[in-house]
Amino acid sequence: MRRHRTTRTAVVSAAAVLLASTAFAAALPAGAAAAGCAVDYAVSSQWQGGFGANVTVTNLGDPVTSWALTWSYGAGQTVTQAWNATVTQNGGAVTARNVDYNGSIPTNGTTSFGFNGSWTGSNPAPTSFALNGVSCTGGTTTPTTSPSTSPSTSPSSSPTSSPSSPPPTGLADITVNAATRYQNIDGFGAAVSIWGGAWSTAETQTLVGLGPNQLGLSIVRTGISPVSGEWPTQVNALKTAKSYGSNVKIMASPWTAPAAWKTNNSRINGGKLRTDYYDDYANHLNSYVQYMRNQGVAVDVTSVQNEPDWHPDYDSMDWSGTELQTFVREQGAKVQNTRLMVAEAVNLNYGYTDPTLNDAAARNNIGYIGGHLYGTEAAGRLKPYTLAQQYNKPVWMTEWNLHEADGGGSNIWGNPSNTAAWNETLDDIMRTVHKSMESNWSAYVWWYGKRYYSFIGDGESAYGTVAGAPLKRGYAFSQYAKYVRPGYQRVGLSKSSKASPLEVTAYQGDGKITLVILNRSTSAVNNAVIQAPQNISGAEYVATSQNASAAGQPAAVNGNQVSVTVGARSISTVVLTL
Repeated sequence: MRRHRTTRTAVVSAAAVLLASTAFAAALPAGAAAAGCAVDYAVSSQWQGGFGANVTVTNLGDPVTSWALTWSYGAGQTVTQAWNATVTQNGGAVTARNVDYNGSIPTNGTTSFGFNGSWTGSNPAPTSFALNGVSCTGGTTTPTTSPSTSPSTSPSSSPTSSPSSPPPTGLADITVNAATRYQNIDGFGAAVSIWGGAWSTAETQTLVGLGPNQLGLSIVRTGISPVSGEWPTQVNALKTAKSYGSNVKIMASPWTAPAAWKTNNSRINGGKLRTDYYDDYANHLNSYVQYMRNQGVAVDVTSVQNEPDWHPDYDSMDWSGTELQTFVREQGAKVQNTRLMVAEAVNLNYGYTDPTLNDAAARNNIGYIGGHLYGTEAAGRLKPYTLAQQYNKPVWMTEWNLHEADGGGSNIWGNPSNTAAWNETLDDIMRTVHKSMESNWSAYVWWYGKRYYSFIGDGESAYGTVAGAPLKRGYAFSQYAKYVRPGYQRVGLSKSSKASPLEVTAYQGDGKITLVILNRSTSAVNNAVIQAPQNISGAEYVATSQNASAAGQPAAVNGNQVSVTVGARSISTVVLTL
């Protein structure tokens, strides 16, 4: 809806991995078991002046209940933000300490955290680590000294298992019913800059990729400029999205026709498309699609108009519902090698789409119904669109932009643990994604993918983000985007009273059952048992919260059930391989 200024920093993809073994030793009783650990330090992405890294700690000895990992940088690198750990730095010396939910590491268990950092001349990996003050050896070690005193009594019993989710009990809290089927999923996405520069190759890969610290977007929205000379701007980003991502769809939206074709002879302030230029406008849209096709970019969905009911002092054009119906009926077939969408009204106003749906000739020329989320819930339209469902036209939510948490310009977005930013992400944005899925909508497309309040940072110093680095909001959105893939189908489920605080949707595809779980309450739901329609061969559990970003969590499998603990104020994804 609103035009935003963006900045762009070139990003260079790089990767480096260091596997370092570390030993853990502490003041243990004489004769205690040996202890040790290993550290995997991996630079997951690197760009000019910045990088992202993942660190995994494996405990090879006795269970620990808290930890501090230390290392030193020798080339002036600086940690700028972290997740799943509290990281401090003094000169080159770095200390990463556990947060409240990952202090315990059982024997042979692992914990992981990640961070973003800055560098100048070079970015060599650290050469040594220490866990709880003890240097690394690569295996188990026996303490060289004993404590001055021994405990007066020994424990009455030893723990029988390490901290984890216990095996399922047989009483299901979430039962998946794959026989009840709803909409097919087309994807989750965001827009490139409509008026500014393009995403770099590395930024595009971060947004659409399925690897570590990548967000898995499957829809990229772009604008159709009224000036054909501006069409090349986004070609490289769109080509990268198509080639690097998995089943990525490209959606193109026009904000206006050329000024000379409009009643106000202007690109801005609305104005209608003159009826004697309807055929020219259809050819204009078709020319864009064919241009992109010749560049190697298939445009899957082409909208007739972005926000026909909004007439701001930037690119815009006014339509009524009957005018859209007439255009689509008489001119829609001229736009080839794509599927048309009608018509992205600001709040999914049915008055802009019902006329086309009720006209068989017009209806046959479109593939999708689109609308934006501004005011949609307040208007009572964040619900199934029965007329669209009647005619088998998937509904896409194609734009929403919300960042009221910053109060108009603070730098909270660069702090992944900021409470206000997280509350807005979970309670407003992720809640509406959940509601849109329950409404049988097939896609949810956010505004700009690269922006300080969005999925990757844009580097504007006033807002504290790093250009190209994933943001907390991006990790939260990836709990849907990365794991609920195009072609999956939403299926039914039921919940016990224990699971009543949870907002859950389930999907089936690729031989998997995927559940996305929002827990917006302030209490964890411990050892929730999920029951699948058949036996499970494996389970993956990933969660994002104020203090975690797409962090792996324990999941215990037994037959057709899996047990997980759903953290307070979190969004998580459970992927069950059947």
